[in-house]
Parts: sequence; C-alpha cells; structure tokens
Amino acid sequence: MKIVIIEDEKLTARDLAKTINVVEPDFEIAALLHSVEDAIDFFKTKPEIDLIFSDIELGDGLSFEIFEKQRITTPIIFCTAYNQYALEAFKTVGIDYLLKPFSKHSVGKAIEKFYLLKGKALPQESDYTNLMNLIKKQLNPNQNPSVIIQQADKIIPLDAGKIALFYIADDGVFAYTFDKTKHLLSHKLDVLEQQFSPSFFRANRQFLVNRKAVKDASHYFNRKIVVNLHIPFHEQIVVGKLKVTAFVDWLANN
Repeated sequence: MKIVIIEDEKLTARDLAKTINVVEPDFEIAALLHSVEDAIDFFKTKPEIDLIFSDIELGDGLSFEIFEKQRITTPIIFCTAYNQYALEAFKTVGIDYLLKPFSKHSVGKAIEKFYLLKGKALPQESDYTNLMNLIKKQLNPNQNPSVIIQQADKIIPLDAGKIALFYIADDGVFAYTFDKTKHLLSHKLDVLEQQFSPSFFRANRQFLVNRKAVKDASHYFNRKIVVNLHIPFHEQIVVGKLKVTAFVDWLANN
C-alpha cells in the first residue's frame, strides 16, 4: 500500500510518516511533499498511490489547489488544525480528517475508515472546489457578510465588524454592537453561526460572540468558563465544559 504525505512542516511530516508505519507497518511512504507546487509536479507523473494524507494550509497555498489542477481519484485524509464547521464538510466530501496534533489512535481510526470506504464512490472534483471555497472563507474571517436589519421602512446592512455578539432573548435574535446598541434580526442563530464562523464563536445555545469583543475568560464552576467582553453586557456568557477546549483554540487562532 503506497502512501503520500503532503505537509509543509517537515518535522510534522516525518512524525506522521513514523506514526503511520507504527499503525500499519506494511504501508510504504512513497513521497513526502512540502508544497502545492511539489505536489502538482509529483501527481503530473500519474503515480500509483493508494492513500493521501494532506494538510490544508501549505506555505504556498491551500492543498485543494492540487486537487483542482490535477484529476486525483486517490482517497484523501485531510490534516487540519480547524475544528469548527469546516470539519462537517470533511465528513461529507472527504474520506476523513486528522485533527492536529494527531496520535496513533486518531491515525489508526482514519486508516480504519479508509479500509471501510475502500471501493466506494469518491468525492467528485466539484466537491473539492466547494470545500476549498469553504476553507478560504474560514481562513479569511474578514470576508464575513453583513447582516440585514430593518429600521422603520429601511433595510440596512450592518457590518460584521461592528457586531460584538448575537444572542437570543425574549424569543428573538438580536445583534449587539460595540457602540452598545441592539438590533432585532429575522435570522436564526444557527444560520448566523454558519455565516460568521470562525470570527464568531457559539459559546452556548444563547450566545454567538465576536473574537474582537472578547477581553479574556475566567474559570467558572464545574470546569466551565465565563467570557469577559471589552464592552459591558447585561448577561453572563458561559462556555460549557465540553466546549472549553474548542473555545481556547478559537481564542488562540483567530
């Protein structure tokens, strides 16, 4: 079984290769590729490869550029540091994903899924294009759209950068701005989460918070944390213990 690893961090690539060989000693690492350009050149030769492990954000671009320019039908396990809505896309159009830092267990589970899906239909080229567009949006949070508000007979676009958080109150969804005004919206919070992630984080069922609004966080009982904002807000925003790790990652990477 021949494997290709696409990863711009050489140490990470070697560690992944070593882990794969521990999990599946019969696998042969055919190539370690460290850039989009190297990978495109490699796949132009039409090599016989059984499985690809590919990072997303490489030094010279996104790895999806490789799959746009080369017709590749080999199963791909994506490697990513992102754990928000994009991972759901991987589940639908990719073979699997590895969330960094990977382990023998996570690598083993991904390979197990590869064996399970082997021989089934693979994602089409258009799927990779759609996924690349999704990742571009996630990597460029400043491209978030505006939200539409209504004031009397006017329809007004409210820029995302002006919004500190979205929240649910009195059976309605509101946008609360940095200048301490609130606007009633016609959107559901789930829809806003999809539109504004990853600049905004879904702290719980009630709150969707802008990264720029977060000052810091404090420990709370039962391993929860409280989000402290740069601006005053009338309610306490609590992140449940199951979301704490994701929240800390979001703070560090956005």
